[in-house]
Amino acid sequence: MSTIHVDVVSAEALIFSGEAKFVALPGEEGELGIYPRHTPLITRIRPGSVRIQAADGTEEFVFVAGGILEVQPDRVTVLSDTAVRGEDLDEEKANEAKQRAEEALKNATGEMDLAKTQTELSVLVAELAALRRYRSKK
Repeated sequence: MSTIHVDVVSAEALIFSGEAKFVALPGEEGELGIYPRHTPLITRIRPGSVRIQAADGTEEFVFVAGGILEVQPDRVTVLSDTAVRGEDLDEEKANEAKQRAEEALKNATGEMDLAKTQTELSVLVAELAALRRYRSKK
């Protein structure tokens, strides 16, 4: 069976690099599924889970806080400021950050504060959803 090379890169590190049979991730307009020899594509991605079905049959999960996806027929590259392996997600820390963001949302003054806080909150909600999804697959 053919495979496609996948790289998931954060601002700090290469999070995943390897061969895959399939990749699923949250595109800007909905869920994207990518197989080998996919049509070239560049698009933004929303915060959520990148699910990678590795060539050996195992699944890898990576949470991304949005970013850019580039697809070539033989390569998928996911670029995100923040990317965390599924096993490294910390539910307690994410819940605390979500509570702080919800409190900040209540106290937001002005459109810029409100927009920034809403964005932070949506990323944290996506992170918690990714964590639950990761745990349900294990």
